[in-house]
Amino acid sequence: MNNKIQPASVLQCEHLAKTFHDGALYVEVLSRVNLAIRPAERIAIVGKSGSGKSTLLHLLGGLDTPTAGKIYIAGKEMTLLSDADRSRVRNQYLGFVYQFHHLLPEFTALENVCIPLLLRNESPEEAKEKANHLLTRVGLAKRVNHKLGELSGGERQRTALARALVTDPVCVLADEPTGNLDQKTANSVYELMLELNSVLGTSFVIVTHDPKLAQKMQRTLVLENGVLNEADPENLS
Repeated sequence: MNNKIQPASVLQCEHLAKTFHDGALYVEVLSRVNLAIRPAERIAIVGKSGSGKSTLLHLLGGLDTPTAGKIYIAGKEMTLLSDADRSRVRNQYLGFVYQFHHLLPEFTALENVCIPLLLRNESPEEAKEKANHLLTRVGLAKRVNHKLGELSGGERQRTALARALVTDPVCVLADEPTGNLDQKTANSVYELMLELNSVLGTSFVIVTHDPKLAQKMQRTLVLENGVLNEADPENLS
């Protein structure tokens, strides 16, 4: 891949590297990773536990700083931005979904989904309207005023997905989004992500250990020994 910014990419990294050190011990987790994600593209990232998949996702999302390399979100070079500007770009262009939903238990589903909009100073009325719309899209119209303790695991993850999408991001970064769900519930969340990808045109980058989910993506990438390579999802097991 050449070093020029690709206008068609919503998220891109070039020669990305990350090294952790503890005293005299240095561990290179990522080595010169190149990746370009196109609009509405679905990508799975697979690899063994400890291979650096979550580290890569955190770097792509501007949640951590690379040792070397560049990251572009919607053409903006994240590594040149201040912490405050990086936070604003994240809020404007990216959504995040985690294995453990990271929702706030003291708030309702509606309030949780409103939070990203309130952080960018949208009015409470506008935030509620958008949050209601997304919760309806993910099948939770009748659960908007329920707190987390009243929601099932699948409903919580659907709430987390609505929260990730409520800001109209160009890309959602998902780290094992169904890892703590039973297979039936996981399948329903998979199908929901595929539907939203198709309808909304949002790109998805999903870290997963599940070969069935990887096979539903348009591209599957394997992270091994710090290097990211294309893989054939048909050969995943």
